[in-house]
Amino acid sequence: MIPMYPEDETCPICRKACMDKYGEHALHCKELPGFKYRHDWVRDVLWDILRRAGISAKKEAPVNFLTDPMEGRSTLRPADLLVFGWARGKHACVDLTGVSPLVGLRENGFVAGQAARKAESKKVDKHAKACAENQHVFVPFAFDTFGSLAPEAIQFLTRVQRVVHNNCSTPRGRDFVFGRLGFAIQKGVAAQLVARLPHILM
Repeated sequence: MIPMYPEDETCPICRKACMDKYGEHALHCKELPGFKYRHDWVRDVLWDILRRAGISAKKEAPVNFLTDPMEGRSTLRPADLLVFGWARGKHACVDLTGVSPLVGLRENGFVAGQAARKAESKKVDKHAKACAENQHVFVPFAFDTFGSLAPEAIQFLTRVQRVVHNNCSTPRGRDFVFGRLGFAIQKGVAAQLVARLPHILM
């Protein structure tokens, strides 16, 4: 709750909400460029972690079934990460989503990790069935701007960490999975906040 900007003002991009002085809107406005940067940065770091662990994966992998069930094939999109042979020989579609834990705080109160778990549930509802029908495993990877991870993301990283443990002999290298991912999330958040500063200071 440290003020980052001189005063509250209307968001210059979406024109729909107040750009509060604490920077909260800057973290969850999907029309600000930093929102996509944070998502792509965390995805790239996760891909690099998998690569270093010797796990075969592809970024922005084209699949022909990831779509919004309510809108049909017009919303087809690639998998953020496609991990080959992840579960019983099936490929895994990893879908990242980052959320703010403070959205809706006044109505619902704050519960640590609740926003990430809710985002995970929404992703499962949207894509899990389509993946199963196409012989793929769906892995929702939800996190919030405080660094909390949803259960599926923790389970995924824990398995990756075990692979690293088996392949790494130095103690320092064994704990880098969660630490590096957590740092990537905070770097993405920092980039979003800093991106707003030039506009305020001009």
